[in-house]
Amino acid sequence: MLVLGPLLATGVSTLIYNFGLLEMDATITLGIALWTALWWIFETVPIPVASLLPLSLLPLFGILSPKVVGEKYGHPLVLLLLGGFLLSKAMEKSGAHRRIALMMVNACPSGEKFLILGFMTATAFLSMWISNTATTLMMLPMALAVIQSSQNKKLTIPLLLGIAFAANVGGIGTPIGTPPNLVMIGAYKDMGFPELSFSQWMKFGVPVTIIMVLVIWLWLSRGITGKNQIELPNPGNWQSAEIRTLAVFALTALAWISRSEPFGGWKTWLDLPNANDASVAFLAVIALFCIPSGNSKKDRLLDWKTANKI
Repeated sequence: MLVLGPLLATGVSTLIYNFGLLEMDATITLGIALWTALWWIFETVPIPVASLLPLSLLPLFGILSPKVVGEKYGHPLVLLLLGGFLLSKAMEKSGAHRRIALMMVNACPSGEKFLILGFMTATAFLSMWISNTATTLMMLPMALAVIQSSQNKKLTIPLLLGIAFAANVGGIGTPIGTPPNLVMIGAYKDMGFPELSFSQWMKFGVPVTIIMVLVIWLWLSRGITGKNQIELPNPGNWQSAEIRTLAVFALTALAWISRSEPFGGWKTWLDLPNANDASVAFLAVIALFCIPSGNSKKDRLLDWKTANKI
């Protein structure tokens, strides 16, 4: 696919242009997009490397200026997404996400029906802040352990499907829950509408998430009647890294939510009109790189080895 990718992209684009379906600039843009997509899909080169194709080829063919293309790569929403990924990696490194999940599952009433709800609620909540893939990978081992200890074989499919669905539904809750949310926010602003703040998105996203989780839970658990108490893993004592990471994360979420509301938010109170969610995210990331984890003298809440895995 290293050679086949650009050849296919060139061939398809040439055919489209020869049939008069697109102008030359649009045809070239389509070819570059197709080439990039093929390298992404088949992972011919590392995905970040494939993502550099538009940065180099669009200016080369005169479609857009280097300045315009570069601005899109450094768009505040792209930087917000990057900051969100780094924050979630710090959460995973400390193990705080697992403790939150177990606390939420244990908070639900006893019985297998509510056990499914607990897992779905925890998954959806974590997926609001962490990628749905990472959330699912973290929840699955706990779910499989519960299934093995349960005498009810009917629990397997609803529990596993519930986690999978909740991970996707939870991403609707916040702007950083899933990349398409930020794409929509950017497109909404480009159409001339006012910027959607973090809190404005959550006013819509969180209720939708709650309703969808409840509806899916009611459907999946309709055949579950068991009331057996299932023992869940013990998260153990709180670790200093978990507490410090959660403190940074909570302050960051509070800063995101209160940036524009209420009464104009803290950016108005502090006379910081240019403050955006991306700047908040990266201040938090810098703090994570600086704050000791408590495990050892040199260990920090976030290190480059962990950050490099996003």
